[in-house]
Amino acid sequence: MASDHITEIVVFTVLFLLVSGMGFVAARWRRPDTMHSLDEWGLGGRSFGSWVTWFLIGGDLYTAYTFVAVPALVFGAGAAGFFAVPYTIIVYPLVFLFLIRLWSVSHVHGFVTPADFVRARFGSPTLALLVAITGIVATMPYIALQLVGIEAVLKAMGVNGHWPLVIAFTILAAYTYQSGLRAPALIAFVKDVLIYLVIIVAVLYIPAKLGGWGDIFDAAKAKFDATPAPGDGITIAGSGQLNYAMLALGSAMALFLYPHSVTGVLASRNRNVIKRNMAALPAYSFVLGLIALLGYMAIAADVKPISTDGKPDGNTAVPVLFDHMFPDWFAGVAFAAVGIGALVPAAIMSIAAANLFTRNIYKEYIRRDATPKQEAAVSKVVSLIVKAGAVACILALDPQFSIDLQLIGGVIILQTLPSVGLGLMTRWFHRGALIAGWAGGMLAGLWMLYQIPNPAKGKEHFGGSAYPLSDLGLDTKTTIYAGVLALVVNVAVAAIGTLVCRAAKLADGADTTRAHDYFADEGDPKVKELDLTGTT
Repeated sequence: MASDHITEIVVFTVLFLLVSGMGFVAARWRRPDTMHSLDEWGLGGRSFGSWVTWFLIGGDLYTAYTFVAVPALVFGAGAAGFFAVPYTIIVYPLVFLFLIRLWSVSHVHGFVTPADFVRARFGSPTLALLVAITGIVATMPYIALQLVGIEAVLKAMGVNGHWPLVIAFTILAAYTYQSGLRAPALIAFVKDVLIYLVIIVAVLYIPAKLGGWGDIFDAAKAKFDATPAPGDGITIAGSGQLNYAMLALGSAMALFLYPHSVTGVLASRNRNVIKRNMAALPAYSFVLGLIALLGYMAIAADVKPISTDGKPDGNTAVPVLFDHMFPDWFAGVAFAAVGIGALVPAAIMSIAAANLFTRNIYKEYIRRDATPKQEAAVSKVVSLIVKAGAVACILALDPQFSIDLQLIGGVIILQTLPSVGLGLMTRWFHRGALIAGWAGGMLAGLWMLYQIPNPAKGKEHFGGSAYPLSDLGLDTKTTIYAGVLALVVNVAVAAIGTLVCRAAKLADGADTTRAHDYFADEGDPKVKELDLTGTT
């Protein structure tokens, strides 16, 4: 009952409203002469320094879903849930060179989205359109998943119904519309401080109440030993080790292909800001490891997830843990950290998706002569539509299904790696072959996901992302992340297709970027107008 959680609700509401007020005030923070351009509204004037960028990217990548779902996976499956820790460690050195090259070429040419870069690099509006659509489709369920985090917190406070979600996202939509990227950039400071505070207190306070870390790990081992299931356990079984490694690697490769991740990078002031952040952001991975341990704490505390329609909702494990272990006032602070943790990424994701539509669909195919002011106006409206779509998804779909959509989103966004990621390093691929590779990888990925069941959830299809190699005729119980297999198909088709296109002497698109563009820094000359004369 909500009446039993009055203190928590009051603290949560006060902090939520305080942060929302900061979102509206953000429009005056570093206020430019005008907000009527995507450079200002969608990228914060491309002026953020090292500290702002660190909080912005960290707030963008470490979401409410991370806070809730990672420990929930550890609570339900054990060590498999820790895949998020190695992938967030290896991602930063992995993308270090790629991101500074992307920033430089975008600085010179005024690119706002990864699809802008693909358009100029390969001279293909069709390929750019596919990249844009892929980014939007992969981002939508990610936004919806932020609602899963807020909904889990509301359930723990005894607040039922969807109306609080609608109110929260209406407020989010209003200040994002007004302030653009400056709103989540400013709020990210508060969000990260709250999360660091809550996690540090949790790892010191909760184990002390549960008898220490030894008792916590013993309780987790006892649970998984008593209920053996494939892939579950306090350690990774031999047949699941390859999938664990490939899931971490695939997730790392996918992370900075998401348009919201690129948005945070392009808002940086110069190349050095990105270099410093790639070195400093692994600090979040330490906190992520502590967050994952909350799943084992919930087992030791004998937490019972809240049931929805007779089914236990594993996403409520951590909120219920906080509710049971913390004093009411601090439980309210912890719930606010999760709720505010949803606002920052949801705002950036909606801005990024709106920018993709505006630059690569509206301007390319609907109104080629759109002015910067008109582009900003369209992006503002589309960002509202994107948020409304995310709310509609969570209202219409089973939350468990919406979480499975995230697995599909990772497989989907990985198929842009050859054109965006490899395209930053080489122009060898033919534009037609990249389109064929994208189609082959997408079909292979979706087909594999369709074949994966999840008996525990009663699903025959789209039940996970671990594809059994036995389905390929191999005599093994080993599984592998479907996204990596799909990417292999993508790259193979693109490489073979390029050789075929070259042999057939098929026309390729013009590359309007130059080698020195990829090393430009703050203050270097910019190209004001993009060449949009290429076809295909």
